[in-house]
Amino acid sequence: MSSNQLEIQSRVQAFLIDLDGVLYMGKNPIPGVRQCLQRMAELGYGCRFVSNSTRRCRGSVAERLQGLGYSVPARHIYTPSLAAIEHMKRSGKERCFLLTAGDVHRDFEDAGICICEEDVDYVVIGDAGDSFTFDRLNQALRLILDGAEILALEKDRYWREPQGLVLSTGPFVTALEYATGKKAELMGKPSRQFFQLALRDLGIGPEDAAMIGDDILTDVHGAQEMGMQGILVKTGKYREDMVKSSGVKPDMVLESLADLAEHL
Repeated sequence: MSSNQLEIQSRVQAFLIDLDGVLYMGKNPIPGVRQCLQRMAELGYGCRFVSNSTRRCRGSVAERLQGLGYSVPARHIYTPSLAAIEHMKRSGKERCFLLTAGDVHRDFEDAGICICEEDVDYVVIGDAGDSFTFDRLNQALRLILDGAEILALEKDRYWREPQGLVLSTGPFVTALEYATGKKAELMGKPSRQFFQLALRDLGIGPEDAAMIGDDILTDVHGAQEMGMQGILVKTGKYREDMVKSSGVKPDMVLESLADLAEHL
């Protein structure tokens, strides 16, 4: 039995698992991952799925996973929009300008958040893709300068599409921070409050959990910073040069999540 196996058996009660690049790449599920998740369930490990996806609402994420052959209930999925909604509810300010794409707006609407074009408390920025237009960014700029705070659903630098790596939300958030002199508050990984949403649902502390992801900084380092183990998989946007230059040492490195089954 390896030291990795001993560590997992003695400490870890549950796993937080990234989605894109870990369970699937594009429209293709990663071979063997579904069987690994089944093995985790058989052995009694808890699982929550934590994604920086900001184009899909929670229900849509669950539907997509179902279409890829994964049976994951929506209540076990955590996206940055849920953290942003909790933050806004706690503040008592519930008007926001939403700079995103897809149907993520449904999470905000279902929670009773007012999505507005003016007189807002927050500018909420996610992966807007082609909606990151000059006009929309300027609208966000003006609202921030008028007093709105910035909530960054995520600040990833890039992610992987079938045609290759593409810009994510981080570069646009940084541009607005530079232009306005205001600092965005991060809602998604690697923020502590985001990880805590899932850990609280599992009923465990960070010392009893491991995070599995393909991003050495957002997933692995973020998890380790709050006391979780960080497991890196070499699928998705994994790049060896990024890992070497990061200075971060994962607790475990796997070719794929499927390989975790032999360490449980």
